[in-house]
Amino acid sequence: MAGAPLVFITGASSGIGQALAARYYQAGYRLALVARRTAEIEAWVAARGIAADRCEIYGADVAQVDAIAAAGARCIERQGLPDVVIANAGISVGIDTADRADLDVLAQTFAVNNIGLAATFHPFVAAMAARGSGRLVGIGSVAAIRGLPGHGAYCASKAGVVAYCESLRGEMRASGVKVVTVCPGYIDTPLTQGNRYGMPFLMQADDFADRAFRTIEAGHSYRVIPWQMGVVAKLMRLVPNALFDRAVQGRGRKRRRGE
Repeated sequence: MAGAPLVFITGASSGIGQALAARYYQAGYRLALVARRTAEIEAWVAARGIAADRCEIYGADVAQVDAIAAAGARCIERQGLPDVVIANAGISVGIDTADRADLDVLAQTFAVNNIGLAATFHPFVAAMAARGSGRLVGIGSVAAIRGLPGHGAYCASKAGVVAYCESLRGEMRASGVKVVTVCPGYIDTPLTQGNRYGMPFLMQADDFADRAFRTIEAGHSYRVIPWQMGVVAKLMRLVPNALFDRAVQGRGRKRRRGE
């Protein structure tokens, strides 16, 4: 399988990352899977019967820049330069700005969701540009569209993902490397199962992965999945602040650490 295309995915131990890994494997890709919890990936790989020559596992915390950069370098050394890099690893924790401890949660969220995303891309950018092809994929969220009460850390970080990927897309345009931003709506994963509010158009992770795969293969610059949440997101942007603030007042807040 040495000639098969290669995808590098962070946050591959559960949820969206795991579903994307399954979809890419089904499409004939070799896998480079990254997570802090490598034992969970190993168990999943064994349960799926994934061929050993089509998968490598790398242990790294994306919040540690040197660790994720080293994982990328090891991937290139062992498996070659990926065709697709998906910066999927992310955390979502509620915060209360009045609580000093929650400022540390905010910092950690940015370290994982933003610095970690850039550090994931870092080992591959120059080599992909020199080759003249590749896909760099940032996993954003519809939470990037407007700030929600109690979700300040997550909403701000995902808005940062969208803006960062847009900037990188402009930088890479002449190189032939595509930068793709995928913004999930509500996907049924461990990240969302503890939410204390309604989740319209809730989608199964496998269904999301299939649509995301097609979006990435097509090289679309930006896509909200499912499309219904894309319509909702556009409408949310058009709602005047006074009406939006009234609508979200009293809405269930994201669980804070320890809750």
